[in-house]
Amino acid sequence: MTSLGLAVLFLLTFPSPTSSCTEKEQSSLLDFLAQLSPGSDDNLNKSWMNGTDCCAWEGITCRGDNTVMGVSLASKGLIGSITSSLANLRLINLNLSHNSLHGSLPMELVLSNTIIVLDVSFNRLAGPLQELQSSNPDHPLQVLNISSNFFTGQFPSTWPWGVMKNLVALNASNNSFTGQIPSSICISSPSFTVLDLCYNKFSGNIPLELGNCSSLRLLKAGHNNLSGALPHELFNATSLEHLSFPNNFLQGVFDGSQVVKVNNLMVLDLGSNGISGKIPNSINQLRKLEELHLENNLMSGEMPRTLGNCSNLRYINLRNNSFSGDLSKVNFTLLDLRIADFSMNYFTGTIPESIYSCSNLVALRLAFNHFHGQLSPRIGNLKSLSFLSLTNNSLTNIINAIQVLKSCKNLTTLIMGTNFKGETIPQNGAIDGFENLQVLTIDACPLVGRIPLWLSKLTKLEMLDLSNNHLTGPIPSWINKLQLLFYLDISNNSLAGDIPIALMNMPMIQYQKTTVWLDPKFLELPVYWTPTRQYRMLNAFPILLNLAHNSFTGSIPPEIGQLKMTDVLNFSSNNLSGKIPWQISKVVNLQVLDLSNNQLTGELPSALSKLHFLSIFNVSNNELEGPIPTGAQFDTFSNSSYGGNSNLCGSVLSNRCSSTTGHQTSISHEHKLRRVLVFGFVSGGLAALALLACFLIAKLVYDDHTENLVLLQRR
Repeated sequence: MTSLGLAVLFLLTFPSPTSSCTEKEQSSLLDFLAQLSPGSDDNLNKSWMNGTDCCAWEGITCRGDNTVMGVSLASKGLIGSITSSLANLRLINLNLSHNSLHGSLPMELVLSNTIIVLDVSFNRLAGPLQELQSSNPDHPLQVLNISSNFFTGQFPSTWPWGVMKNLVALNASNNSFTGQIPSSICISSPSFTVLDLCYNKFSGNIPLELGNCSSLRLLKAGHNNLSGALPHELFNATSLEHLSFPNNFLQGVFDGSQVVKVNNLMVLDLGSNGISGKIPNSINQLRKLEELHLENNLMSGEMPRTLGNCSNLRYINLRNNSFSGDLSKVNFTLLDLRIADFSMNYFTGTIPESIYSCSNLVALRLAFNHFHGQLSPRIGNLKSLSFLSLTNNSLTNIINAIQVLKSCKNLTTLIMGTNFKGETIPQNGAIDGFENLQVLTIDACPLVGRIPLWLSKLTKLEMLDLSNNHLTGPIPSWINKLQLLFYLDISNNSLAGDIPIALMNMPMIQYQKTTVWLDPKFLELPVYWTPTRQYRMLNAFPILLNLAHNSFTGSIPPEIGQLKMTDVLNFSSNNLSGKIPWQISKVVNLQVLDLSNNQLTGELPSALSKLHFLSIFNVSNNELEGPIPTGAQFDTFSNSSYGGNSNLCGSVLSNRCSSTTGHQTSISHEHKLRRVLVFGFVSGGLAALALLACFLIAKLVYDDHTENLVLLQRR
């Protein structure tokens, strides 16, 4: 493959002469251009001009005899279909990858008598592959990449292996191919080296005949529907360097005696299947092994001590199996080890001291095991350590843990909840050394004490989870100094006091422009949210503020409307009172709003119906009254969202609103207003009557007096 790549590179970089290509070649290229939509790259239209030398056109390479030998238009924004006219050219290389081309793949290109490398990956090509009829099996095609398209159906029985004895590499990954993996791949193509069929819908057993591929180096068929056991015959392909079948339905026992026959193996990936058995002691015979993926299987037994002899090991993932025993029996003197995941097993003992010799370790997960004891000061030797997860073990002495971990200067993710049972969270404000920390999780310990001041120094912190502890006191006023914090979970504690205004002034939750500050890089290991969901990037997490199950009092500040970027807002199970501020309707991204189990009063603001992304809404068990909002998302919520509020009314509740309430405005408000008006009218009326009576009496007296004067004058 290296020689082939160098040859193709030499051909494609050979300088073109100044003389022009042929008229026929120009016509074929312009015919391809004519099939592209106007939305395609304008530079191509400007470059490919009729009557000019096509050897000088963008993406075109010519031979010394002025004939076109290469078309390379990757990532040009091309929209349209691929015409068979390109087959009229004597191309060696055709690269149309990473565009938006649709339609079918012309078989004339596959059957070309000159093309060696054909790459149409990352387009929108679709339909089944056509059967090929060719009496000439000597087609020169060596590399065919049709990955990341929308191809469907089974592979044709006649190709590519039936008519292409020179084929070296085929990448058909990330499509929707069905049926069984063809078993005759290496019969017609004895030099076949690379086969990538992952992310399709292949089913059935792994063909035994793959073991006859004596030149096969890379075999990837992960993320399909394959079943059965790994055939022993497969390991007769002793040139294999990369063997990958993750996320299938494979079963059977992991047979180490067969696997070690492939002594050139560098990557073995059988993760997320149903494979059982043990890792054999003979694993040390795989001297070139760099990656071992056996996660999410049914494997068991102790770790072989010989694992430490795989000196080239860089990545090992044994997550979610039933491995057991004392891991310290393995001598981890693996200087190249970068990522190790032993989580969700039954390992016991203390954390192996030898693992602190893996000086290049970047990510280590030991979570959900039975490790005990304290962290060793030697963990400070892991100068490159960025990701550390120790959660759900029986570790002790959190003060010591914080002191020794601050020496890991590159630490960005620290997950260590469900340890340190009943200890006091360190309060020493002088603690430092975590200047690069982005994720800190110390949940479910349950720790006592207050939210410590030293957390205010973690200026790069993006996620903080202190939930399910016994923390007391208020939310500290310095919380808004953590300018990158967008995920705060302090639920299930004994925190008290009012919700501080400082919490409403957290920059990352307030302004959309600040979200660009979030680190877009992949985590070294995914953070698992649930057994079936994982997050590989921090900015994939929801923007969350969770204060549930505490003892907060007072009202919800109207400044909550400033938290415009929030996805999840949970203030449930506190002692909050007062009205629900209508300003919550300004939190336009809100998907979850839970205010249940408080003492909130008044009406539900009708403006809440503006929350068009709201999918979970709960205000149950308060003292609310009046009609529930209608329209948009509020027509989808069940009556359980409102239970325990006897004075609420609405179409989804047993308590229907009366017709006198008009346009679903506040019934209680109208009643109160009416009472005020009636009282006013009555009071005003009585006063008016009193004034009127006085006026009448005065008038009568006046009239009487006037009448007497008139009588006197007449006399």
